[in-house]
Amino acid sequence: MLLALIDLVVLLCLAAQFAIAGYFLYLIYWLFELPPTRQETPALPDELPRVLIQIPVYNEPLVVERVMAAAGALDWPRDRLTIQLLDDSTDITSDIAVHAVTRLRRDGVDAHHVRRVDRGGFKAGALAAGLELDDAPYVAVFDADFVPPPGWLRQAMAAMLAEPRAAFVQTRIEWGNGETNWLTRAQRLMQDAHFAVEQDVRARRGVPFQFNGTGGIWRRAAVEQAGGWSHDTLSEDLDLVLRTYLEGWTGVFLMEPHVVGELPQKVEDFGAQQSRWSKGFVQVARKLLGPIWRSSWSGEAKFTTTVALGQQLIFPLLVVGIVALAISILGHGRLLGLFRFGLWLWLITMLAVLIGMTWGAYRRLERGGLARYLVTAASVPALIVYLAVANASAIVGAGLGRKTEFNRTPKTGS
Repeated sequence: MLLALIDLVVLLCLAAQFAIAGYFLYLIYWLFELPPTRQETPALPDELPRVLIQIPVYNEPLVVERVMAAAGALDWPRDRLTIQLLDDSTDITSDIAVHAVTRLRRDGVDAHHVRRVDRGGFKAGALAAGLELDDAPYVAVFDADFVPPPGWLRQAMAAMLAEPRAAFVQTRIEWGNGETNWLTRAQRLMQDAHFAVEQDVRARRGVPFQFNGTGGIWRRAAVEQAGGWSHDTLSEDLDLVLRTYLEGWTGVFLMEPHVVGELPQKVEDFGAQQSRWSKGFVQVARKLLGPIWRSSWSGEAKFTTTVALGQQLIFPLLVVGIVALAISILGHGRLLGLFRFGLWLWLITMLAVLIGMTWGAYRRLERGGLARYLVTAASVPALIVYLAVANASAIVGAGLGRKTEFNRTPKTGS
């Protein structure tokens, strides 16, 4: 009886992983089926609206000056642009920030150094506090390590103003340190798949897609209608996106213009970042899957959103499935034929997902030749296994409602 239950666990783990794989195969299918996009920047109106730039910072002395300079160089009328440095730092970042803000103000930029009494709500709390100090109808958000080019705001705002029901505009992210080592190359490959395949396909299919927390613009009316920023999950950006979609808003994704950010360069920093993201996704799923399935969304939108939120479960599913399979083999004295077939099918499916998602993005972004791709892609499964082992218990804890601190990923200014 116990052995039968173990076998059932193996089957359920395999079935769940195939369901998650089905989501990525859906993305790959539409990547090739959808017609090529011709992204043309709409014309801006003669009367430009006020825009607030928010830059949340916590102990990031190596990048704060650079991001402030980039924000101050954005091409937008000075009388319609305000920059808020939302500084919750407890180190020398605040001293550097004072000088950065002073320089911008001396150059005629309406820049403000905003300090809070405490870090309540972490990033979401800082963003919400900043909104209380300014009534601009559009709000751009940049993390401290992200650098927008001067023309970014005009192109992103043109797309926003052309879509009156767009709650947000998200632009693609490039990575300034993507060639630093094998880890950053592997991460960039995965991130390219996220932006050039997942984000682009979901946006073009008209189903909810993600705001990535930086490199985007929010419409204040949509934020307020959805209830504003909330810090009851570690993925405050995803939480707000889905709440705006539930209120009838939509989003716009742009491959260009892009912003340049930084990837973790150490395995432990990468693991901590992915753990935070994984837990955040599971927390948002706990919070919003009920309203999503009770909503009037299409079946496609409900399916893609559900699996996108649940894809982090692949990590504990891998761990539990491997352990259960080992017990099954020991108990039966052999690998059951059904499981042998399932494992071959699993291997073929996962290879199809890996190659389909990453090769399509790699070619689209012209990252290099086939040999270079194969070397980088070969390191991705190792990272997945590492995340499965490192983050499985944290993801399960998040699913059970366990609260954790917001741990910032260290930045070097690369």
